[in-house]
Amino acid sequence: MTPPVVRRTGPFAVSAVVFAASAAVALGLAGCAGAPAPSASPAASTAVAVPSPAPTASAPAAIALVPGGTAEQNLPYFDQVNHATLAANPNAQGRDFIDALVAAGFQKSDMQVTVDTTTIGLKANSIQFSVRMGDTCLIGQNGADAGGYWSEVVPVLSTGTCLVGQTRAIDW
Repeated sequence: MTPPVVRRTGPFAVSAVVFAASAAVALGLAGCAGAPAPSASPAASTAVAVPSPAPTASAPAAIALVPGGTAEQNLPYFDQVNHATLAANPNAQGRDFIDALVAAGFQKSDMQVTVDTTTIGLKANSIQFSVRMGDTCLIGQNGADAGGYWSEVVPVLSTGTCLVGQTRAIDW
C-alpha cells in the first residue's frame, strides 16, 4: 500500500512530508516483523538465487611493441615508454629516452636524438628523439618549448633520417 501524496504549503509542509515518510517506513517494517520465521526442515530448500555478475567489457589489450609493425601501430607503445620515463624522471634527457626505448625493444640503430644543451652550455629548452620504422618515423619531443611531452608519426625525410638539424651520436 502506498501512502497518499500529501501536498501542503506553509510552515508545516516539511513536517507533514517527514511524518508521511516516517509512517510509510514504520508500516513497511511492521509487515516484516509479523512474518513467520522459515522452518528448518530437511526438505526445505535453502538455496538463494544470486544474480550472476553482469558481463563486463573485456580488458583492453596490453600495449606492446609490434615488431616489424608500422610507426602508427607502435605509437601507443612509444608514448607509454616515454610517459613512464618522465614519470620516473621528470627531468629526463635524451639518453634517458633512448635507453628506455632500447630497453623496451626499439632498435638503437634506428634512433636519433638532439643535444641536451645549447651551444653555450645551457640546458636545451626541448629535446627531440626519434625511431625510424620503415618509411615513417616516431618522433617524440619534451621540454618547456614543447609544452611538455608530445609525439607524432611523420614520413622519413629525403635525407633518410627523421630529425632536422644537428643530432648527437648515440654511441653508448
